[in-house]
Amino acid sequence: MSASPVLPIPRLEAEARQIAATILQGFDRHYRIFLLITRGARARFETHDWRAANRASRQRITLYSQRVRECMQSLREQFRFEYCDETLWQQVKIEYIHSLYQHQQPELAETFFNSVFTSLFHRRYYHNRHIFVRPGLSTEYLEDDEQQTYVGLYPTRDGLTRCIRSILQQTRLSLPFEDFHRDVRQLVCRIKRQILPGLSLRKHFQIQVLNSLFYRNKAAYLIGRGVNGEQMIPFAIPLLNNEKGAIYVDALVHEPNDITSLFSFARSYFMVDTATPSAIVDFLMHLLPAKSKADLYTAIGLQKQGKTEFYRDFLHHLKHSSDQLEIAPGIKGLVMTVFTLPSYPYVFKVINDHFAPPKKTTRERVRQKYQIIKMHDRVGRMADTLEYSYAAFPLDRISAQLLQELEQKIPSSLEIENGQLIIRHLYIERRLTPLNLFLAQNQGTQSSAVMLEYAQAIKDMAAANIFPGDLLLKNFGVTRHGRVIFYDYDEIEFMTDMKFRDIPQPQTPEQEMASEPWYAIGERDVFPQEFIQFISGDPVFRQLLQQHYRELFDPQFWRSLQQDIRQHRYHDIFPYAAEKRFQLVFANSERCP
Repeated sequence: MSASPVLPIPRLEAEARQIAATILQGFDRHYRIFLLITRGARARFETHDWRAANRASRQRITLYSQRVRECMQSLREQFRFEYCDETLWQQVKIEYIHSLYQHQQPELAETFFNSVFTSLFHRRYYHNRHIFVRPGLSTEYLEDDEQQTYVGLYPTRDGLTRCIRSILQQTRLSLPFEDFHRDVRQLVCRIKRQILPGLSLRKHFQIQVLNSLFYRNKAAYLIGRGVNGEQMIPFAIPLLNNEKGAIYVDALVHEPNDITSLFSFARSYFMVDTATPSAIVDFLMHLLPAKSKADLYTAIGLQKQGKTEFYRDFLHHLKHSSDQLEIAPGIKGLVMTVFTLPSYPYVFKVINDHFAPPKKTTRERVRQKYQIIKMHDRVGRMADTLEYSYAAFPLDRISAQLLQELEQKIPSSLEIENGQLIIRHLYIERRLTPLNLFLAQNQGTQSSAVMLEYAQAIKDMAAANIFPGDLLLKNFGVTRHGRVIFYDYDEIEFMTDMKFRDIPQPQTPEQEMASEPWYAIGERDVFPQEFIQFISGDPVFRQLLQQHYRELFDPQFWRSLQQDIRQHRYHDIFPYAAEKRFQLVFANSERCP
């Protein structure tokens, strides 16, 4: 590599300014398109165009990479980079920081800069002199412009009913409420029954609500909090479209676990119209203290910023911890090598170089399966992943056993450089307790409840057009709230691609006594009647599933689901329990005090 020519200072600054301007223009174009897609969520909700909503969700996920490639091409055409001129790029970063003064999305623009730079140059330059390993500007106290505020304030001094009425009226949806007074009454009733009795109301009790609705799947959510002195009560109000020209309030979601579940890593990203995403994230962090910035940026569809925040948090954690990375507990898979840092609540997954029988897949197909889940509606049952290239780990933080395992299973993905173990490609997921281990460690009511959760997870995934392929318990995990999540994607298939068959009746004694199936089995043939045989050997669990989820073992149930999917009939899968729903509860004679 030839030495870079030394540019005169005025010329260097001018070129750096041009490069910085080109990258920022690329980002601004990206975010304009991002908001255009996001703002379309309102019309899709109002017209109950759920197919378009699914398409928009997928389109928005792929948008970022397209804009980065577009910006790289523009830079190469204008400046013809052949190498990384370190002096020039240090000045580019300085000019870029200057250009972000008063920008409404500086943190996102910094991440875009990182993406462009790391796509252009070798990883030896990935340090804070050239990219934003640490943020260059603070987003603290950033808000929307002076003419607009991102949060509405609703004092209760004129009465709770009037306050709730004002909150619902601020949605600005073009559709009328199915029964506005009923919805106000039901909300007031639920608040009086379930929230106010636990409060010592202060004089200045008020409700704060984000002005932007949070759209996802078939719902639009009002997200807010009650502020009673030092007390804060987070809540969400889901609005549904009755598909007859009106909307209605479906529930009041206010218990901490329910709010956390609403923003779960196993759910699709919200569409939220915001010019200042850091302000939205700051508001949400007060509602969800157990969630990180990475979690919340990802939840509102800014998953690249989520990756940046995660990486910074992980580097900080490594610096302030001393435990070693080790092989994750549980049964080792044939496709992935999985490791974890015990003090950090995530696992790192790398695709093995080779797969032992009976696995017949390829590395590329596994990557495609993970991309399907990233793009798909995860219905609260499939774990989202963060995907990284050339991830570096301090070599002295890797246990000897893990290093040996990695060298055996993924040698083609490893490099050692300057005391760092570099893995060319990996996935990061929230760490869960493998379901088989959970059941081995827990018995009685708790294990029974989790087995029912497991069965419901299979049903929810099927309704979303995903067949797990491998129903073994080791492929599912249990969250700290007892929710069952699927996380092993190498054998997933679309429901509509499968053939769910009844087991043929034997016609001869030889067929009846045969130790192997006597009938032909196609590659995509599935026999639900056999599920119970390998789901669990525990007779108690088998009886439990046959009692409560008998339909899972009926081929006709699966064929009927396929028919619904093919005809675009979308099943309702609510991110809150059925007993929270007003349509059910108030129909069963709940009355306001």
